[in-house]
Amino acid sequence: MRILITYGSKLGGTREIAGQLASDLRDEGLDAEALAPEDVGDVRAYDAVIVGGGLYANRWHRQARRFVHRHAHELRERPVWFFSSGPLDDSAARERIPPTAQVRALMEQVGARGHETFGGRLERDARGFIARSMAREHAGDWRDSGQLARWARSVAEELGEAASVRAGFEPAGQESPR
Repeated sequence: MRILITYGSKLGGTREIAGQLASDLRDEGLDAEALAPEDVGDVRAYDAVIVGGGLYANRWHRQARRFVHRHAHELRERPVWFFSSGPLDDSAARERIPPTAQVRALMEQVGARGHETFGGRLERDARGFIARSMAREHAGDWRDSGQLARWARSVAEELGEAASVRAGFEPAGQESPR
């Protein structure tokens, strides 16, 4: 099963999350790769897609939004999950943070199965006026590798159950509706 993880990332933290998710999914036995949206040729080459975006002032990164709009038809035809990154504290590791209204609307557009919010990263020497200003008080890395691995495992399990049902096998612990 081929899985695409694509992302919109301004400062590289979300790109690194996508890379870690691809690695975690490969550890689960899946063929996963992380690509920037502009490097994705045909979504139909993948069995499932994960789209991630960095949050900036509660708005998902523009590249992630554009990717969803550009490939909406193909995304509706396969399992899709979304993730967001951005809280510059440990809140995403402590509690489930729902998608923003903008992300929720994109999820509905393509029938996404789920969403996860991960902590963000902001370098002390971040470039750009706003990032530099924020870095004075919020520099750090709040990405939780355990949270990433658990979410990747849950996606892999859901994909495995879907593949079993398509092949005519019932997932463990479930009875056939026949």
